[in-house]
Amino acid sequence: MDQRFTIGEMAKLHNIPVKTLRYYDEIGLFKPIEVDPETNYRYYSTVQFEHLNIINYLRELGIPLKDIKHQFDVRDCEYFLEMLENQEARVEKQIQDLKRAKRRLSARINELHNVTQHYGIPKVQLVGDRRMAQLKQPITSHAELELALKTLEHRTGLNASIYIGGVGVTRSLKELPKPVYNSIFLMLEDEDIDHELVTVIPQGEFATLTVNRQRVQAHDYDPLLKFIEENGYKIVGDAIERVMIDEYISQNKKEHLSEIQVPILT
Repeated sequence: MDQRFTIGEMAKLHNIPVKTLRYYDEIGLFKPIEVDPETNYRYYSTVQFEHLNIINYLRELGIPLKDIKHQFDVRDCEYFLEMLENQEARVEKQIQDLKRAKRRLSARINELHNVTQHYGIPKVQLVGDRRMAQLKQPITSHAELELALKTLEHRTGLNASIYIGGVGVTRSLKELPKPVYNSIFLMLEDEDIDHELVTVIPQGEFATLTVNRQRVQAHDYDPLLKFIEENGYKIVGDAIERVMIDEYISQNKKEHLSEIQVPILT
């Protein structure tokens, strides 16, 4: 004899919430085999176990409920295969997105370790090729900087919020001590973007200095320029400035750090 189960018993047997079974009933995906007309109690049967098992299996694979419902409506092998292939493609994209996120996390962790360990000490660093989306224009205030960043976002379709620590500015050392930047950029990692604003900083040596400040001031360059001069290095381009630790990472101003990089020939 076919055994009946209340909604609570069915939920417990299949380790799913009661509200999930109610929702499946509402959308027509998995309805009880019987509803008491007087109490409106839902009852399920052992013959429905396989149906629910398949739903749970497909949900474990991340397949949307609307697709699962359509499969049970049409019960078509070709659609079932297409549904699985579409989900495989979505999973592959998620894997690539997670790998990209991991690379960004690793890069950010390494950068924070480096800047905190070498704070205040000028050094020469070999840096590989770097791709960036760069907007070249004079920037003389924080307001102009924020507006320039939005312009860069809109023109490239990039979102600066995912480039924490990857936003920077360049400054012509000939303009010191004027508080003028000549560009703003987003440092790209592995984004496949082809745009007129995308450029490459070629591999080279950089004299670098980490300063205890959220925004670099002109006089912060003094020890770095002295280091370059004393070692007979030649400056071969604009300086790069990036905020590494700001007020949104730490409320302690003593922990705020920015990095200056000056391209040199040794």
